[in-house]
Amino acid sequence: MRIPRREFVRALGACATLPPFLWKRRPQNLRERLAADPLRPQYHLLPARNWMNDPNGPIHWNGRCHMFFQYNPNAAVWGDMHWAHAVSEDMIHWRHLPIALAPTPGWGDADGCFTGSAVNDRGTATILYTGVKTTAPEQATLRDGVHNFREVQCLATSSDPQLLTWTKWNQPVLQPPKDPRLAGFRDPFLWREDENWYLGVGSGLCKQGGRVLLYRSKDLRQWEYLHPLASGKWTERESVNPVDSGEMWECPDFFPLGKKHVLLYSTAGQVIWESGELDRSELVFHSERRGILDHGAYYAQKTQLDAKGNRILWGWIPETRPEAEFSAAGWAGCMALPRVLSLNSDGGLEMQVAPVTQALRAKSFVFPQRHADLSQLGHAMEEIQIENLAGELAWKTKSSRSAFTLEDRSGPWWSAKLEPKGTAAVTLTVHGFALEVPLGPKHEIEFHLFLDASVAELICDRQHVLTTRLYRKPDGLLRARVNDNDLPALISLEAWQLRPISPDRLTT
Repeated sequence: MRIPRREFVRALGACATLPPFLWKRRPQNLRERLAADPLRPQYHLLPARNWMNDPNGPIHWNGRCHMFFQYNPNAAVWGDMHWAHAVSEDMIHWRHLPIALAPTPGWGDADGCFTGSAVNDRGTATILYTGVKTTAPEQATLRDGVHNFREVQCLATSSDPQLLTWTKWNQPVLQPPKDPRLAGFRDPFLWREDENWYLGVGSGLCKQGGRVLLYRSKDLRQWEYLHPLASGKWTERESVNPVDSGEMWECPDFFPLGKKHVLLYSTAGQVIWESGELDRSELVFHSERRGILDHGAYYAQKTQLDAKGNRILWGWIPETRPEAEFSAAGWAGCMALPRVLSLNSDGGLEMQVAPVTQALRAKSFVFPQRHADLSQLGHAMEEIQIENLAGELAWKTKSSRSAFTLEDRSGPWWSAKLEPKGTAAVTLTVHGFALEVPLGPKHEIEFHLFLDASVAELICDRQHVLTTRLYRKPDGLLRARVNDNDLPALISLEAWQLRPISPDRLTT
């Protein structure tokens, strides 16, 4: 089950259950509880406590990766959106910095600093973000039946080499279109060509579909509307939330990759990628291929270039347990591991977890070669013992019917099952969720799994991705299990114990 990014009514009510003075009154108790929580990830980026969601404005600046993200400083539920700030030398080990952006009473962001982007504007770090403020219903661009928010695009700059302090432009730099059919106006992204900046804003039209509105500027402050960069169709299902019905696209991103351009957006319960051509004379994107970025608990995708020019994908991993549970736990959400994007020869989007994660590897387990007898293979499986739910596994199989399981003393913890679907594909089932995976010419299937407490990120053949959440507390070490009948089809298997990036789960 997906948790919507903004559940206004329930979030507002839940905020009242953990007022700020409670955090100050019992900080030591909370710290001890968070540090001892076995479901709290150990090598994924997350705040020291409370709620987080969308990655915002990742940027490589002065030799370091700066990550901002949506953050509620007062409770482990959505609300009171700020921009938290963390910095890393390698995109894996993080250090938290002071909050970068906070709502300003009376300004366009009085009720929240929503998602946006960060760019280098001739040596000045500059953020474009969506500000929201309560307004009359006829002026609102985001309506949920309880709140009426007007969304505007705001600007902030920093001259601090470490990006510790930010100065807001005192007026929004972009107002929403005056169209009664408008279904949202948020989550800006930017790119530059020659002397012009181009800005895309997630939007849509009621009863028509989501779209990305395109603007042009020379100074990031005065914007000229051009036209939709890309548009989609609605599901023809009525919904209070236009994102759920496909009438609005959230968190769009657009960038060149290889010889094509790629568009990412979230709508109708899916995170979508499209690859195709950008008509540079008309500035319109023509889609050629389309797919789902991640079939599981993954949302609000955002990309950046790293120091070597690789296109790095970030995403928010939401909670899938009831709100009462994560509110009581004192934390909610984490950042997915960085993924390197590429396009294959057919224009399909491929991804792999960034190689920098290999720095986390500690003890390794290597499966024997295929010519070994079954007793040797079985013994090698017994050697795999993952402690503290922090491990990485990579395996390849040549079978359209098999199962791979990680289990502790209480039984299965995580499992993947393959079943044939005709002669050209298999059905991959992970914890009840099934997706179709085409078979290549060799009929070999490659898996890469990262397990971190309650988070499991699985990439299959670099194209089919499924992030899941697991909330059963562990009972001992995790061991790998493969049925004896499936062992001969197992081409390779490697496993690693991974190190945490914090000694107490609080400073990641």
